[in-house]
Amino acid sequence: MTPPRIGPRPLGRSLSASLALALAATATVVLAGAAPAQAAAVPAPSPVGISGRGATVPFEEQEAEYAATNGTLIGPDRLYGSLPSEASGRQAVTLDAAGEYVEFTLTAPANAMTFRYSLPDDAAGAGLDASLDLRVDGDSLKSVPVTSKYGWFYGGYPFNNDPGDTDPHHFYDETRTMFGSTLAAGTKVRLQVTSTDESPSFTIDLADFEQVAAPVGKPSGALDVVDDFGADPTGGADSTEEIQAAVDAGRTQGKEVYIPQGTFQVTDHIVVDQVTLRGAGPWYSVLTGRHPTDRSKAVGVYGKYAADGGSSDVTLKDFAIIGDIRERVDDDQVNAIGGAMSHSVVDNVWMQHTKCGAWMDGPMDDFTVRNSRILDQTADGVNFHYGVTNSTVTNTFVRNTGDDGLAMWAENVPNVNNEFTFNTVILPILANNIVTYGGKDITISDNVMADTVTNGGGLHVANRYPGVNSGQGTAVSGTHTAARNTLIRTGNNDFNWQFGVGAIWFSGLNEPISGATINISDSEILDSSYAAIHLIEGSSDGLHFDHIRIDGAGTYALQIQAPGAATFDDVVATHIAQSNPIHNCVGSGFEITQGSGNSGWYADPPACTGVWPDPVWTNGGVPGGTAAP
Repeated sequence: MTPPRIGPRPLGRSLSASLALALAATATVVLAGAAPAQAAAVPAPSPVGISGRGATVPFEEQEAEYAATNGTLIGPDRLYGSLPSEASGRQAVTLDAAGEYVEFTLTAPANAMTFRYSLPDDAAGAGLDASLDLRVDGDSLKSVPVTSKYGWFYGGYPFNNDPGDTDPHHFYDETRTMFGSTLAAGTKVRLQVTSTDESPSFTIDLADFEQVAAPVGKPSGALDVVDDFGADPTGGADSTEEIQAAVDAGRTQGKEVYIPQGTFQVTDHIVVDQVTLRGAGPWYSVLTGRHPTDRSKAVGVYGKYAADGGSSDVTLKDFAIIGDIRERVDDDQVNAIGGAMSHSVVDNVWMQHTKCGAWMDGPMDDFTVRNSRILDQTADGVNFHYGVTNSTVTNTFVRNTGDDGLAMWAENVPNVNNEFTFNTVILPILANNIVTYGGKDITISDNVMADTVTNGGGLHVANRYPGVNSGQGTAVSGTHTAARNTLIRTGNNDFNWQFGVGAIWFSGLNEPISGATINISDSEILDSSYAAIHLIEGSSDGLHFDHIRIDGAGTYALQIQAPGAATFDDVVATHIAQSNPIHNCVGSGFEITQGSGNSGWYADPPACTGVWPDPVWTNGGVPGGTAAP
């Protein structure tokens, strides 16, 4: 979701100046031979694999900048519009000549990989198609197709595909491939350029290596969309009607519906209700497609809309929905999963190249997304919208969304008792990693958030957006709990406001956040791009910070632009860029109550200069370095 920006515009660099600096000042280091592209003494803090937090993922991740390469290191840079600003860890490796490569050494056996990359756009904005040579221990294994047709957006929100417009962004995409056999730990896997005829450059961000399990067979008694209903597993024919017929029969007969191995063209919604739709696994059973003439129709698995009674008792499991959405049109229902599904579960579903992973329109109750991957969306990863209650996203990996990674929006109807837990949310290209707009008794805990790009922070609690107000019972209320979260390189510059947004931030734009209890505890805020904690618009009270470690903030520990009240216990801050760690121009309008164990973040008087400082990133923006700013 993209905020309607309302607020002051204090002194600061203009957007055009910031972008010019970003594009002109991107650091490059040419690396000779096969030496590792070491940008710092030790690798950047990785958002993957933090013990006890975030999603438990089935892959081992390696960053290109710490692999062997003879390419060119780009970054680190966090300024909007620069290629490294959208890379994990804000660094990547560009290959722009035949023979250049990035080579990873497996740390565990693997039979598959996913890699994140960027190609330039073409002059028409339709993207380039090219390929990279995948080599194993020096021998060519296969050619892997890559494309930029799903990236490169321009202009202002909701963006377009015209390279003649300003502000290019959303540069990266991901692709996956299987090796055909299991490669042992220690094997060297190389991505190498064979030609620059199709694309002048290939930028590699990272690779995820995994051991994909064997396909899951058809459950006893299940209906088969191919054998029983004639769906085409080759993708040559449209299988929408056949799969819909199978789903309808599954409901009336009380049987599961099985999607065997294959790629199935689906050009409209498959509507599910009181049925289980199960595949052979997300690497094997793939739903894809888009209507050939009506571009507002595309593959998606939807519950009935709430106005039509909604759906219930649905299980979606063990398959992938990989769409073909190349633009953002907010009115189009071209999400991987949507509608209303009460008492339903999405389990181990891979969602990619759709508008949103799961945009759920209530009222609906008791809905769960778990053990899933949401990648390369043009808008939100998940949005619980309009009266979603007692619902959860857990153990889900989200990367490269075009808007909020995980969101709840209580528009006109209350969202109550929802949870986002044990998720990893990386690189929302716009807005926040995780957010709740309104809502009562919300839990956002045990997550990892990393690498916010622009116009948002890592964690956001707000009375913002239409329909969020106390008169309808949709404002922030009850007890909100955000415990045991890790935020890495979150927050960034807002290109409308022209100042930084904090890693954790609060907004009372529609009305003050008042009367709720908001507990932020047992969390780490690491290497924030601007402030660590931020209040803006209206006022926010009832905030409680307990056992928080702030290590690195590009500007301030606290950026106070609105009145409010907060308590601080055992909040310890180090490596704050500004000598005065608090920016506060509302004076006594913001009340700080200190308990014990605090250090490194308090100042009296605070700073109020009228000028926004440029950020000074921890270790000079080089992740994992040892020098203080």
